[in-house]
Amino acid sequence: MSDQAYTDRLAANRREKDEFFAEHPQSPIPPEHREEFDGLEYFPPDPDYRVEATVTVHDDPEPVEMETTASNPVRYLRIVTFEFELRGETHTLAGYRQEGDDGAIFVPFRDKTTGQQTYHQGRYMELEPDDELEDGDVVTVDFNLAYNPFCAYSETFACPLPPEENWLETVVPAGERAPDLE
Repeated sequence: MSDQAYTDRLAANRREKDEFFAEHPQSPIPPEHREEFDGLEYFPPDPDYRVEATVTVHDDPEPVEMETTASNPVRYLRIVTFEFELRGETHTLAGYRQEGDDGAIFVPFRDKTTGQQTYHQGRYMELEPDDELEDGDVVTVDFNLAYNPFCAYSETFACPLPPEENWLETVVPAGERAPDLE
């Protein structure tokens, strides 16, 4: 896919999400803020933050207790590790699923924009591979799709916090920026 086609598709996805947040009854934007809501803040699309990652599958996944924005930790299984290069440096992120779930792979993370340009509790990505992942598979990790958890918009949501193993020691200026709900 060309960079332009990718950028166009990303812009369409962002418009769709803005519409959902502005109008849908299940929007995380509190009703009293929807009137003045005029769209989420994003970093400009950047193909450099769409990276190829090598997969390591954990056949016997370890349980990981993730703290949440509420007081109840949530248990996930660390099912894969993604290794990738970003701006000349090698990084890893773990991917998780809840027990018995075979849907998208949950990748919560923090980076050096966390608490500055992005939500102070971290951001999320979800990967939906076409097939069961195997060791050595290469998948695309697209930070342009990084999004804020619903708790960034309302305290009524309890959201898992990225575990320390998913704190990137680099700047990732891609995806959603911190919400402005003042």
